[in-house]
Amino acid sequence: MKLAFISDIHGNALALDAVLKDIEQKEIDKIYVLGDLCYRGPEPKRSLDLVRSLKTDVIKGNADEWVVRGVQNGEVPDQAFEIMTKERDWTYSKLNSDSIDYLSQLPTELNLDYSNFKIHAFHATPLSLFDVVQPHELDDVTEEKLMKRDADLYIYGHIHKPYIRNVNGKCIVNTGSIGLPFDGLSMASYVVVNVEKNSFQVSIVRVKYNEHDVINQFRESDYPNNNMMENILANARV
Repeated sequence: MKLAFISDIHGNALALDAVLKDIEQKEIDKIYVLGDLCYRGPEPKRSLDLVRSLKTDVIKGNADEWVVRGVQNGEVPDQAFEIMTKERDWTYSKLNSDSIDYLSQLPTELNLDYSNFKIHAFHATPLSLFDVVQPHELDDVTEEKLMKRDADLYIYGHIHKPYIRNVNGKCIVNTGSIGLPFDGLSMASYVVVNVEKNSFQVSIVRVKYNEHDVINQFRESDYPNNNMMENILANARV
């Protein structure tokens, strides 16, 4: 059984197009989507529609929560609150009521069982859409924040930095980001899990797409923070 986990699309439909084509070529059996679908990208509606067309399990990310109810004080740095609220309002204006209802009703975790192989998937941590667990966290911190349920594999998104790590005999994987990678490599990122009867294999996949086309989409739009977003896309860093 070949599973694909994708996350943090952030309204970058061109990157999602490339990833879905790559997934099709790899003959993946099932796709799971771990949140942050449309906020902070030039094509929020098309990105969301692509995800919905997969007819698969999708969970909510912090950015999806923001689209539904707005950015609240204390959730972002004070100096970023105004511009991020404008970005949220722009995204919200591009969606219809059905899209907003869909985002509002998304669950926040997946508990999967394949051949007695258990996977716990979530966006940021099992208890929060907003908490941050970086690749370099100490083992005890990682265990405390991420390993709340009994599982063999823990998969999450949110930090836009893909990695694979073992902690106390369990595997922890970050998908990275399809639409806004933060690790210096301007390629979309997702995870493939190949589950066999008595084994599993995890791999991080990077997919090329033309980020300059997305930069041009920002330039041609009235997006309220396009200069910063163009810089992130060009450098794959915040």
